[in-house]
Amino acid sequence: MTQALSTLYIGPLEGLTPPRVSPEPGPDAVPACTLLDPTYLVDLFERFGARYGRRVDRRAVASLWSKWHFSALAAHGLAANLLLERDLPLGLDDLHLAQSPEGQTTGLDLRHAGRPLADLGALSRFATLLDHHLSPLVEALASATGASPRVFWSNAGNYFEHFAGAIREHPMAVPDVGEPARALMESRTLPDGRRNPLYRPVRYVESSEPGAPARIRRLCCIRYLIGELGVCGNCPLACRRNARTTKVAG
Repeated sequence: MTQALSTLYIGPLEGLTPPRVSPEPGPDAVPACTLLDPTYLVDLFERFGARYGRRVDRRAVASLWSKWHFSALAAHGLAANLLLERDLPLGLDDLHLAQSPEGQTTGLDLRHAGRPLADLGALSRFATLLDHHLSPLVEALASATGASPRVFWSNAGNYFEHFAGAIREHPMAVPDVGEPARALMESRTLPDGRRNPLYRPVRYVESSEPGAPARIRRLCCIRYLIGELGVCGNCPLACRRNARTTKVAG
């Protein structure tokens, strides 16, 4: 199955580096469970945020870091899940990470190539991703920085939605390949009745520009707290501001 994973990285995924798959992690790989250590997170955000100056808002730094991390997690996890019907070992206790010197997640180091989804219960398709990685990590990030957990869930949902859509254009995609992901994002609750933190993370609104509708995040990622960056291109704050401006001009 390791070879099958490598075949995924074509079409909309061709710019990604396939995960490393080996029973033994690489010499520089970082255990993902380290991300639950508050002391490690302090050092991580100091390294990652150094490019923005010494007195940068840690909440915004953590949010930006999480975007890179969740992007890698969603891209590889959804590709295997939706295209190969496999559940990758993405739990924090199973996964190792490749990181840049600044602490940015640059790749995944997997113990094995995942389990067939047929071996799991019908309601457990995304349980590894949600319950064994995102939930504990979001809690740790929020606790370490004081940012709302909703910020980090919004970042995760943004990339979950993005890659679920991108995979529909993959050469290996079958009709309705993204339906399981779409169904999750359209449900207010998880199969066990808990609130679904990935519920409708993105909306599409009519744009003043010709062509496709504007893609707007449900919640702001707070990167604007780093003054030199401002808001992102999918920011709901910018969307509301533009809507008010258009209304007044009209």
